[in-house]
Amino acid sequence: AGCGSDRPADPFQALSLLPPVTGLMRDMTQIRFEYPHWQPEKCTACGKCYTVCPDSALPGLVVKPGDLLATLVRRIETGGTPTVHLRRVSRKLETLLHDACDKGGCDTHIGTALESAIAQLLADMPASDSRPGLERELELLRTELGNFDFAITAPYWKVREKQNPGSGGLFALTLNPATCKGCMACINVCKDGALSAQPQDDIAIARMREHWNLWRDLPNTPPEFARISDLDNKIGALETLLLDKRNYGSMACGDGACLGCGEKTAIHLFTSTVSALMQPRVERHVKRLKDLITRLETHVRHQLVAGVDLSDAGALADASLAVPDGDLTLSRLADLLDSGHETTLVDRTWLKEMGQLLASLRDLVWRYESGPSGNGRATMGAVNSTGCTSVWASSWPYNPYPFPWSSHLFQDSPSMALGLFEGHMVRMAEGFRAIRRAEDVLAGEAVTPEKARFYQRFGWHDFSHEEWQLCPPVVAIGGDGAMYDIGFQNLSRALASGTPIKVLVLDTQVYSNTGGQACTSGFIGQVADMSPYGKVGRGKQEIRKEIGLIAMAHRTSYVLQSAVSHIPHLLGGFIDGLNSQRPALFNIYAVCPAEHGVPDDAMDRQSRLAVESRAYPVFRFNPDAGPLIGDGLDLEGNPELDADWPMTELAGQDENGRPVRVKKPFTFADFAFTEARFSKHFHPLKPADAETGLIPFADLVALPESEREGRVPYIEVLRSSGRIERVAVSDSIVRSADDRLSFWRQLRALSGQEQTGNLDAAVAQARQDMARQLSDALLSLAGAAPLAATAGHPAGLPAVAPAARQAADFEPAWIDPADCTACDDCTRLNGKAFAYGADGKATVVNPTAASYAELVRAAEQCPAACIHPGTPANPAEPGVAALVERARRFE
Repeated sequence: AGCGSDRPADPFQALSLLPPVTGLMRDMTQIRFEYPHWQPEKCTACGKCYTVCPDSALPGLVVKPGDLLATLVRRIETGGTPTVHLRRVSRKLETLLHDACDKGGCDTHIGTALESAIAQLLADMPASDSRPGLERELELLRTELGNFDFAITAPYWKVREKQNPGSGGLFALTLNPATCKGCMACINVCKDGALSAQPQDDIAIARMREHWNLWRDLPNTPPEFARISDLDNKIGALETLLLDKRNYGSMACGDGACLGCGEKTAIHLFTSTVSALMQPRVERHVKRLKDLITRLETHVRHQLVAGVDLSDAGALADASLAVPDGDLTLSRLADLLDSGHETTLVDRTWLKEMGQLLASLRDLVWRYESGPSGNGRATMGAVNSTGCTSVWASSWPYNPYPFPWSSHLFQDSPSMALGLFEGHMVRMAEGFRAIRRAEDVLAGEAVTPEKARFYQRFGWHDFSHEEWQLCPPVVAIGGDGAMYDIGFQNLSRALASGTPIKVLVLDTQVYSNTGGQACTSGFIGQVADMSPYGKVGRGKQEIRKEIGLIAMAHRTSYVLQSAVSHIPHLLGGFIDGLNSQRPALFNIYAVCPAEHGVPDDAMDRQSRLAVESRAYPVFRFNPDAGPLIGDGLDLEGNPELDADWPMTELAGQDENGRPVRVKKPFTFADFAFTEARFSKHFHPLKPADAETGLIPFADLVALPESEREGRVPYIEVLRSSGRIERVAVSDSIVRSADDRLSFWRQLRALSGQEQTGNLDAAVAQARQDMARQLSDALLSLAGAAPLAATAGHPAGLPAVAPAARQAADFEPAWIDPADCTACDDCTRLNGKAFAYGADGKATVVNPTAASYAELVRAAEQCPAACIHPGTPANPAEPGVAALVERARRFE
């Protein structure tokens, strides 16, 4: 009858259950009209595209030439065509393919290189009866590769070949046609033009599916190609953790999220980081468990035969003759050898305990390697507050998560997570207890009454650091409404408890799921449902609630505020928070294209502008760093820490069409102008405005309230036509900028950035100056010459601490311009130390404008490995010894 109510209920739906990872069954091909086409010859493997993708649809992969050939041969054979010659010549063909790639450089197409290698292989072979068969199989190899392509890039080929010939890898960027929605965020972040939008047709769809099927058969990126030296300590290019198929596939996608959803990118990066941390730990742990089982089994065997006397050779000979016919079993041999030792008994209680212990350890291995699902233990578990993230993740029957996930009430996810955490830690404690008990047995340690009581109450508070790192995080996920507003008390209680759950807040500044209503996380002047723009109101009028600052005030929790545009800061903060045995709050700026009024591809750009305009300062707070707020608060990641507003430059044309460059502060108004949610607060300048007193926006914000009356603030903007124009700004945006600047200054004050010098030293200097002036006055009365200004400080006064001096053997940082790919990584890290020269290559313009830590980090993150950090300018910089050691490989 066409009535939905007449359909039979799905058993899962009727039980409020959602099958996991069902997003894999969904195909987004019909959602998009265009797709991102990759041109490998232009690719530098910077990683920005596969990092920003919200749909896990553009994975990067590095493959060795030999592994590629082995995959192609295997696909030929599994396709029903046995090979006779290919495996025999594969090593020679690998060498020739490697040489062809090395010779062709960045312009090499793998298909062309393979053709060259095959031609050379055949040319080097003498004529024989097997040649026609080899030629047929080589043709199958060509066909199997098709037009699947790879890029020869600096980080994975050139740099590695320079350091160790033969170690280079081929970089692939392959579109998953089942999950790509066509948001084109990847194209927006690609400065090199390696990605472009192409119309989708049946031929393109078939080609994408063929490529994806081949990608699935290719091996995972070898660990040596992930440019990370130490993940737990955040050393290296952290975004390369996404080159691992397991990490990149930590979300299956196929969900109902909007195109270009900033929430999804933030969650994907979070789940990928969890996977990158947990997978190696679990692998090491399983190896340890298997070794423990082997050693415990051996120990039990030895204990069982400990009472048997093997020192009497005659007894052994008699025992062997005692059973002339049939097999001599081990049990019969033990009986014969122990016949005179009736008092040798086996402790049944001990034997039962050992059996149970071995069973527990074997069960642990099974649960880690397989378990009921066949996939082993999950890397994490999540409780999702009702809201946008829960809706797009549960559009029946499609769910993107390969781990236990629950959608709960709007406000309850932190409280639910607390309960789940306690329950899960009981299970984890059972496993760790069995391991500790087995180690006690092997060490010969008896179970004293005290230790028995310890094991009886053993819980997560007693876990060692290594045990804690094996505990999958329990994560509460929610948006602004769930965490800032109705669920705020639940969140506060969770943080105050000290229970180490993790909370991921996707900060869109609105209630995204229900039409974009106003929220306490929104900015002054932001237009949304329930904060309209009209005669009475001019958008939201309350200042923004800073949940990061409130979380810091709990003094119990690790706090991260970050954005997807600042990947090293974001992933590094995730790592620290996940490793902390404290609660952790991750407050992430999430672009919502529909509610912010920005294009679907603008996620990275708008996130970056929010940070640079002080609308959304990034910071980390680690209470373990010291007793003071300033000890744990780190503002690294924000541009120009010592300024109210960072500087920017517009290049365009004036009203007469002449080229002009405008250098100006980048303020909150400049960010707000780029989003439709603030558009009503900007209007073209009127002739009357000039008469009332135009003033640059930043200059007006710097004035006290009493001096602003009658002034018309404006900003310069770059129009799509290339013209630079002035635009008037409303009072609401001025108030919002005041609020953002106030918050930025508060953060600087809390972190100690506002402190210009050592207070004790300043006091000592003042005392010294006063004493000198007094002495000069007394001496002048006596007719004596005044003391020289360079005289030592008066006795009894503390000496002023000298300023840090530059090291005598200081070697400034430098960049090899020939290898620079203009990726922006170093200039984003510190725009005062790094800049682009006239040739478009990065250069070090001021090596002392960056800390040595920043220089070393820039070298580690540089995809071309062309930054050389030199030596520390300040030998007293904290952690300088470790930094020097990290810098050695870039000398």
